[in-house]
Amino acid sequence: MKYINIYTDGACAGNQSDVNIGGWGCILEYGRHKKELCGGECNTTNNRMELMALIAAFEALKHQDLSVRVFSDSAYLVDCFNKKWYENWLQNGWKTSARKPVENRDLWERLLHETALHTVRFYRIQGHLNLQASEEKLNEAYRNFIKRNGPFTKDEFLYIAAQNIRADELANVFIKSECKE
Repeated sequence: MKYINIYTDGACAGNQSDVNIGGWGCILEYGRHKKELCGGECNTTNNRMELMALIAAFEALKHQDLSVRVFSDSAYLVDCFNKKWYENWLQNGWKTSARKPVENRDLWERLLHETALHTVRFYRIQGHLNLQASEEKLNEAYRNFIKRNGPFTKDEFLYIAAQNIRADELANVFIKSECKE
């Protein structure tokens, strides 16, 4: 079966400050076809940028009912879907288990709509992996990856890690261009 692979990352310079700049990047891949997208916002958070990267990727898809694999270094994003946090949020009127409003509800609602249109699997990759690291460190990262995500070859893992690095570079394009408001 052929999948559309989506690699995403979000970034935020000055996260948690009153004035900051965030960026997101994503790569859509189908066979030999690839599309890179990036963007950003001023006065945002890293988590919002992580979500926006995936929303932008899904909104770029031209068809529905696709098989999609999402690779992200965001535990916030991946765990929401793999651990089905959103089911409790919906059941509790968009409140967390601590009875507080779910942060970024506007983006989660968009994402839930988009993911419902496809068959989607989420995979977590270690962020900012140094592909020039020692073989020992790369093997350790690979073992952690397959423990968390299931069977992948080491070559697949290294490719996924390289795409995650590229998504991070894309996320920083907007940040480096500086927000002019």
